[in-house]
Amino acid sequence: MTACAKPAVSPMPRIAAAALLTLALVACADDAPQALGTLEYDRVTLPAPASERIARIDVREGERVRAGQPLMQLELALTQSQLAAAQAQALQARERLRELKAGPRNEDIAQARANLAAAQAQARDAQAYYARLQPLGRQRLVAAADVDRARANAGNTRAQVQAAQAALLELERGTRDEQIAQGESALAAAEAQARAQAVTLGKLDLLAPREGRIDTIPYKLGDQAPLGAPLVVMLVGATPYARVYVPEPIRAGVRVGQAARVFVDGREGALAGRVRMIRSDPSFTPYYALSGEDASRLSWLAEIELDKSAGELPPGLPVRVEFAADAAR
Repeated sequence: MTACAKPAVSPMPRIAAAALLTLALVACADDAPQALGTLEYDRVTLPAPASERIARIDVREGERVRAGQPLMQLELALTQSQLAAAQAQALQARERLRELKAGPRNEDIAQARANLAAAQAQARDAQAYYARLQPLGRQRLVAAADVDRARANAGNTRAQVQAAQAALLELERGTRDEQIAQGESALAAAEAQARAQAVTLGKLDLLAPREGRIDTIPYKLGDQAPLGAPLVVMLVGATPYARVYVPEPIRAGVRVGQAARVFVDGREGALAGRVRMIRSDPSFTPYYALSGEDASRLSWLAEIELDKSAGELPPGLPVRVEFAADAAR
């Protein structure tokens, strides 16, 4: 650059510094269109599947890991007990369904028939007693209350016969289809609960989902993180990418797939890159700065994919990106 020197990066936070440096570059109309930002990696966060104590940590911050490598293990005792209880409930539901499908036992049917025979005998005896008492009552040889009690007893025994007949008929017809459907649903729910507990138990042994580098381990050995808290944060991807803020004067000419040159602070030469994403909404801009002179202060977040020559540069390094000539006004 001739008229404008390369802006210096202040010790303020990276995002604020990138925004201020982007605005400073707007004044350099004779230079190649450029934007400022930092190098970044995609981050993968492994949350706590349960609120359990950390029993083992297998990696350290900064270590490179492969996919499937053990990272950390949480205490298993409680989840193992919950899994055993869920499996026992599933077994109980399975046996209950088998019982429903098998239907009533022959011994139960025989017992119901015997109960019916006994009820019929009692009904016959009560009806005969009432029949003998009726003429005596009309002749007033017995009290009317005795006749009434005999009549009530005869009716009661007839009702007992009907109940015994219904119970026997229910056993003979077997289990209803609706009861079997309910048993199947209960079994499916119990098995699903057991599978869910098994999945939770498997998640207590944290494995690396992808190849990458361990960025941070917020909790230490013996800590008990709450459910959903980040246990391990990984940086993934073979190479970093540049996250920059595109100023308004060149936004119209920047598009996805466009070639770019990325200059990394402290590294000689430029890296080849390509725009892989650019936001549709501007950043760090109030609603009243959308027209007039303030419109030149708008900036759009963009990501520049780098080639393999970027190697394993550390994240957070300041970068300056120059786009192809068609990005200039």
